[in-house]
Amino acid sequence: MGMATTLHFASLFTPDGWCRDARVTVADGLVAALETDTSPQLEDERHDIGVPGMPNLHSHAFQRGMAGLAEHRGKGEDSFWTWREAMYRFVHALDPDTFEAIAALAYMEMLEAGFTRVGEFHYLHNAPDGRPYANSARMAEALAAAAANTGQTLTLLPVFYAQGGFGGIPAGTEQRRFVTDAEGYGRLLEASRAALAGLDDARLGIAPHSLRAVTPQSLNEVLALALEGPVHIHIAEQEREVADCLDWSGARPVQWLMDNADVGAEWCLVHATHVDSSELAAIARTKAVVGLCPITEANLGDGVFPAVEALAQGVRFGIGSDSNVRIDMTEELRLLEYGQRLIHRRRNCLAGSEGGSTGRALFERALTGGQQALAAPSPLSPGAPADIVSLDAGHPSLLGRREDALLDGLVFAAGQGAIDCIWRRGVKWVEGGRHRDREAITARYHKALKGLLA
Repeated sequence: MGMATTLHFASLFTPDGWCRDARVTVADGLVAALETDTSPQLEDERHDIGVPGMPNLHSHAFQRGMAGLAEHRGKGEDSFWTWREAMYRFVHALDPDTFEAIAALAYMEMLEAGFTRVGEFHYLHNAPDGRPYANSARMAEALAAAAANTGQTLTLLPVFYAQGGFGGIPAGTEQRRFVTDAEGYGRLLEASRAALAGLDDARLGIAPHSLRAVTPQSLNEVLALALEGPVHIHIAEQEREVADCLDWSGARPVQWLMDNADVGAEWCLVHATHVDSSELAAIARTKAVVGLCPITEANLGDGVFPAVEALAQGVRFGIGSDSNVRIDMTEELRLLEYGQRLIHRRRNCLAGSEGGSTGRALFERALTGGQQALAAPSPLSPGAPADIVSLDAGHPSLLGRREDALLDGLVFAAGQGAIDCIWRRGVKWVEGGRHRDREAITARYHKALKGLLA
């Protein structure tokens, strides 16, 4: 065991609740011990407020490079489907180096926002002409390098993408960089596992892209490869997707999935925006996690997930940054609650029991849901990676607050501006709200974007 370091927090939020005078001993990047109600020692690094790092359960890192580029109106009504055309044009120009530079910026910004593990829903596998790279995980290697160079933790979710729409519609030329078959996907998983070999705490899962992008047969073939890790799928994100699924199968997307796949707690149903009461009940029974991305869902005009009814039925959820149009953990939580307030025209919709803190309820549920969805260990438990976020007790929106009121102040008032330091596996990557390698990562990103957008 290497040299141990100790962090002392006057107030620390753990999975068991708030602790006072908490002393965290870190050895070899892992939590070796957590003592409470203990005075700081001379060698301790002292901080006022600490919380666990948050999992980001759904990201397409490369889309960070097109943030803000699809905010002009075209002919007719703009929607997810018109945004997708802009994304296809952007993705065509990416090579492994620019892909890595964009992912590094996104992963750095995630760390600064308090996200200490990302679920990368990775579907950009092939060269621009659609042919596989000699190493089928070449682009996955770029993601692994971006994670290594920023300190971010990676749950890699290679995507299986076989068709262009429900009923076996062939993929279009604009989708050729995504497409593979079941045999090729098996090789991709093995190569991806090798790409992750040098990363601490990395996980590998699988990701059938969506019901519109896989056939029932190929879905079963891919699920047979899920020998470890989580299973993620886009589902019921847009009303048109629901209508198309009904036309194809006679069933709604979540209903069809529940009837045709063995969905369990290892699954993450990304978005699930348009679900009915029976589908929510089915999700709750499986103990699957719903992956909510409120900023992206609002940006794309997808709709609002029925979170009040979902929580009443016991549905689990986590949060993700998806298109990365804006990377902000607190804003994802805040917008999740505000969407419900606008629909139901009342306040504190997701607080749970009477007198409950909405900030704590949002943070705690997203923490446990994200942890489950990304196959991550319980934070701050013995042997878990030391992934910790400290908050600035002097921030105007945290002054005079204690315990749950700190989380209310963080989510609804202070936002990301209250984040001070972030440790990932015991290494302080962020201090004063800034990543230690921000200048170099940003400079590389500038160079990559100038070449792409010239």
